[in-house]
Amino acid sequence: MKVVLVQDWLIHMRGGEKVLEALAEIYPDAPIYTLFYNRSGLSPVLKNRQIIPSFLHYLPGIRRYYRWLLPFLPFAVRTLKIPAADLVFSTSHCVAKGVRVPKGALHLCYCHTPMRYLYGFGEDYFGKMPFVLKPFINLVLSALKAWDLKSNAGVDHFIANSENVRKRILKYYARASEVIHPPVNSDFYTAAGNQPKDYYLVVSAFVPYKRIDLVIEAFNTLDRSLLIVGSGPMDEAYRSIRTSTKISFLGSVPDKELHALLTEAKALIFPTEEDFGIVPLEAQACGTPVIAYGKGGALESVKTGLFFEEQTAQSLRNAVEQFETRSFDRNEIPAKISDFSKARFKEKIRAFARQHTEKGVTVLGNAQISTAS
Repeated sequence: MKVVLVQDWLIHMRGGEKVLEALAEIYPDAPIYTLFYNRSGLSPVLKNRQIIPSFLHYLPGIRRYYRWLLPFLPFAVRTLKIPAADLVFSTSHCVAKGVRVPKGALHLCYCHTPMRYLYGFGEDYFGKMPFVLKPFINLVLSALKAWDLKSNAGVDHFIANSENVRKRILKYYARASEVIHPPVNSDFYTAAGNQPKDYYLVVSAFVPYKRIDLVIEAFNTLDRSLLIVGSGPMDEAYRSIRTSTKISFLGSVPDKELHALLTEAKALIFPTEEDFGIVPLEAQACGTPVIAYGKGGALESVKTGLFFEEQTAQSLRNAVEQFETRSFDRNEIPAKISDFSKARFKEKIRAFARQHTEKGVTVLGNAQISTAS
């Protein structure tokens, strides 16, 4: 059974890349096709795999400006030359699902979301663009949306990463999908059993829709310690609005350090309307409760903590103060997310492949031999 994996791009290890990592463990011989990659930013599992990029990979400094190439990404993904295969498994939040699939191959798409900037979240990405550019942006997005909808014809079956995304796939694509939640590596993210330290924690990419700005605004007046882990294009903007000396930017940190930070935090702050969100699961696996915006995927992933109702600094301030009136047994938190384990994820993916592939027994057998779950 020849299997090929396809990913939008591979430059760091976030939620989408962790899904790909699990798929790569299920299919250990499958090459990975992607638009461009940064091998040094990947986990050992992905770093040691065969990765075949598009021509974009060879453009100098591509990782700094790839977001500006959005209009060209559909063309780029179509230039990927997938060899003869029985199964093509794409993981897509942008254009990966539009890859050319070899004749006779089954195409399964693990969809993290229909493109956010096309369906309901465009203002988060382009709202601050100069007014003079708006007509051009709207023209580009209209063409991209037409391509995106047309590319769905090349997908045989969709998997949604959450009930939230399943509804979006049905609404915007008029396609059914099965929900298989992303995995949390509960073998690595474990509770240490120690008492939390006196700080709150944010772990996020620094992009507009993550809304780290409202966390900074809230903690500027809360007189509590806040540690912020992450990096991205909004780094300078976020630092410029910090006024409290109790807010610290840590940048990107190694996994071992992140584990310690998650274990020792009073709570993880998750202000995002996310498609699903893997970081809340990692925090809970470490025994740490979550204070989350009560919309989107957090409603599925947050089992211990509390939600704030409005995506505003005041609503978050109120939630932090309310959180401090409650108590949580941190030893009981990890058990509540046991169904999100990597082993369970692999079981569900194998079952889905078996259901939709005539040669599913071959796929399943290969996975069982090559992975220990």
